[in-house]
Amino acid sequence: MVQQIQDNFSPNYDKNIELKAFDDTKAGVKGLVDAGITEIPRIFIHPEVLGSGSSPSLEETHFSFPLIDLENINKDPVKHKEIVKKIGDASETWGFFQVINHGIPVSVLDEMMRGARGFFEQDIEVKKQYYHRDYTQRVVYNSNFDLYSPKTLAANWRDSLYSTMGPDPLNPEELPEACREIVMEYSHHVMKMGCTLLELLSERLGLKPSHLKEMECSEGLGILCNYYPASPQPELTIGLSKHTDNDFFTVLLQDHIGGLQVLHQNHWVDVPPTPGSLVINIGDVLQLISNDKFKSVDHRALSNKVGPRISVASFFSSGPLPSSRLYGPIEELLSEDNPPKYRATTLKEFYDYFSKKGLDGTSTLSHLRI
Repeated sequence: MVQQIQDNFSPNYDKNIELKAFDDTKAGVKGLVDAGITEIPRIFIHPEVLGSGSSPSLEETHFSFPLIDLENINKDPVKHKEIVKKIGDASETWGFFQVINHGIPVSVLDEMMRGARGFFEQDIEVKKQYYHRDYTQRVVYNSNFDLYSPKTLAANWRDSLYSTMGPDPLNPEELPEACREIVMEYSHHVMKMGCTLLELLSERLGLKPSHLKEMECSEGLGILCNYYPASPQPELTIGLSKHTDNDFFTVLLQDHIGGLQVLHQNHWVDVPPTPGSLVINIGDVLQLISNDKFKSVDHRALSNKVGPRISVASFFSSGPLPSSRLYGPIEELLSEDNPPKYRATTLKEFYDYFSKKGLDGTSTLSHLRI
């Protein structure tokens, strides 16, 4: 397989030939690492990291990444009000925050990580049956959803398993056996926590707690398991290119290795792995319906000599599924001083635009701005 890839390294280099050669193996980035490569293929060499040097740490920039304790949120009215303010402040400035005491047992988090790793590290012949690029299917395993997008700068050093959990319930039998039970259980917990977050965000906007939920912001859910193998040349590639999420919001479970960075005040800031925590970030659609009150912020994941790094992202959106409901700026938030900044869109239109352009470093929201 390595020879198959490396044969394309020539003065007459054809990127599309190399992309297809990589894709046809159905082994992903892990397949390259398992084959013992010492230099990464040219399709993974990324201009975003070349010459960029090291990113400042939280200590160097004096930033304090928001960490919010949700304990007793529904028992103490004073604590509840305080949490609404903290989540609101973080959503309006960072677009990101971490939560602890969120109600999902640590045992479930740990098992979700084991299940994700178990899928990617099983025999390739078992995994291959899930490898394809048809996102209208409920379960998709591949490497780089935008591999063939002409606007994509370079391939990312990661493999992914995507499962559409809602709005229609997923038949558990469609999920890979290696992670079937835990994906079903974890999605139930994440959905419950997501509904709580929507209530808090609604309150911050000055709306009744059920407002965002009644807008069906919690109907769709996609679970994305990511596998970032150790890279022989992490300085040349990236785990996940700079982007914003094309959903309402995302709940991220990450392991201890780290690598997630958020663009804050023009600095790439490391998101510190905190045991038992979950990282929450505002998505483009929530920025749209809040009329820029909440911010969807660029983020990325670095490649590393250490690995594999595992993460599980839960996207609150119906993604590629057919949709007719239009989402525009919430009327109750608009005024003469705060006119609508975006035209309305369906979630499918938004998803399709994002998928077509790929991770090209541009904003998905820009084409909807009035």
